[in-house]
Amino acid sequence: MQNTSTVQAYRAGLLTFHADPAFSERAHSYYEDGLLIVADGKISAIGDWSTLHASLPPDVAVTDYRGKIISAGFIDAHIHYPQSDIIGSPAPGLLPWLEQYTFPAERKFEDPAHATNVAEFFLDELLRVGTTTALVYCTVHPQSVDAFFTASEARGLRMIAGKVLMDRNCPDFLCDTAERGVLESEALIQRWHGHERSLYAITPRFAPTSSEAQMQLTGELARRYPDTFIQTHVSENEDEVKWVKTLYPQARSYLDVYDRYGMLRPRAVFGHCIWLDEGDRRRIAETQSAAAVCPTSNLFLGSGLFDFERADAAGMLMALATDVGGGTSFSMLQTMNEAYKVARLKGSYLPALRMFYLATLGAARSLHLEGTIGSLAAGNEADFVVLDPACTPLLARRTAHTDSLEEMLFALALLGDDRTVAATYSGGRLVHRRG
Repeated sequence: MQNTSTVQAYRAGLLTFHADPAFSERAHSYYEDGLLIVADGKISAIGDWSTLHASLPPDVAVTDYRGKIISAGFIDAHIHYPQSDIIGSPAPGLLPWLEQYTFPAERKFEDPAHATNVAEFFLDELLRVGTTTALVYCTVHPQSVDAFFTASEARGLRMIAGKVLMDRNCPDFLCDTAERGVLESEALIQRWHGHERSLYAITPRFAPTSSEAQMQLTGELARRYPDTFIQTHVSENEDEVKWVKTLYPQARSYLDVYDRYGMLRPRAVFGHCIWLDEGDRRRIAETQSAAAVCPTSNLFLGSGLFDFERADAAGMLMALATDVGGGTSFSMLQTMNEAYKVARLKGSYLPALRMFYLATLGAARSLHLEGTIGSLAAGNEADFVVLDPACTPLLARRTAHTDSLEEMLFALALLGDDRTVAATYSGGRLVHRRG
C-alpha cells in the first residue's frame, strides 16, 4: 500500500466524464498523454503532461503507465456478496434459483467466520476487476454486515451495504420479524453509516419477502435516516411481477408497492427494472431514484431485456451492475459487453463512451455521490483503475488498429475482462496489481 500523505503522480492516457454522452457532446475529456496528481487520497489535478508536469514538486516520482488508460474506478450498483460461491449455478429461472441455491448459501452467513472468509474473497475479486465501489446486499444476519464492512474498511474502500430484510415467503432459517429486522438495521446504520468510507443501504430483499408490516417499518426507517441508501429488486421477472400482484392487489404496479411506503427517493436504487410501464419510469425519474441495469444476470436467468431507449426518454437515472451471483461475471467490462448486446436486441445502440459513463460517473450520479467518486475531477476521492489495451494478444492486435477513442474503448468493453485491469487504486492507495 502506498502512503497517501504524500503527493503521487501518474502518467497515462486519462479518461474522465463531466456529463452523459447520450445528451452532451462535451461529456468527457481525454488526455492522450496525461498527468494525474493525487494528494492525501484525493485527486489534486488532471491535465496534459506537457502543461502540468512542471507544477510537480521536484521530489515526486511519476508512476509511468504510458500505453495504458486511467479511468475512475468502476462502480457496481447491484451485487450480492453472499452469492459469490454460487455464481454460475444452473436453474430454469429466478424463483427456482433462489430456492435451490441462494437461500441455502445465505444460511451459512450466521457463522461470522464464514461471512468474513467470503467478504475477503469478494472484495479481492472486485479490486481485481477494477471495481472500487459497490452497492452490496448482505444477508439477514447482522454479522454478515459487520464482516463485510470490517473487511472493506481494512482495505480503505468506499462501499455501501446493508442487511437483507425478509419476514415471509422465505425459509424459516432466514425468516426475520418485521420489528427485529428494522431494529437490527437501525443499529447497523448507527454503527457503520458514515464511518470511515462506509455507507449503509436499507435493504428489503424484494416485495414478495416482506410483509406489509415490514414494508411500513422499513419506510419509516428510511424517513428517519434520509441520507442512507435504499436497495431492492423490482420487475425482474414476469412470474415475480404476477406474484407481487397477488400479494399487493391494491398497488398500481410492482414499483408502486415501494412508492406507497415512501421508498422512492434520492439514493434509492432498484435492481433490474425490466417489466416497468411508462408510469413507473416517470416515477423513478421524478423521485430521483435510479435503476441498476444487470445484463448478465437478466440473460442468464432469462428474465428479459432492459429498455435503454424508454429509460432515457423518461429521464431515469441508471447505472450498470453485475448482480453476482445471478450475474455471471464480477467484471464491469464483461457487463458492458452484455449491456451492448441487450441494447441491440431492444433496437437501440450503446456507444462505448456511454457504457464507460454508466459504470463510472453515471453510477455515481445514480447514487447521488457525484463530487465524491465516479470521475477524475479535482477534489474527488482518488479511486481509479488502470486499463491495459495490450493485455492479451487479441486485444493488443485489435487496439493497434483503432482510429479513435470510441473504437479503443469499444474494444476494451467487448474483448476485455479481468486481465485488462493492470492496477486498481482506492483513496490513492494501490490495492491491486495484476500478476
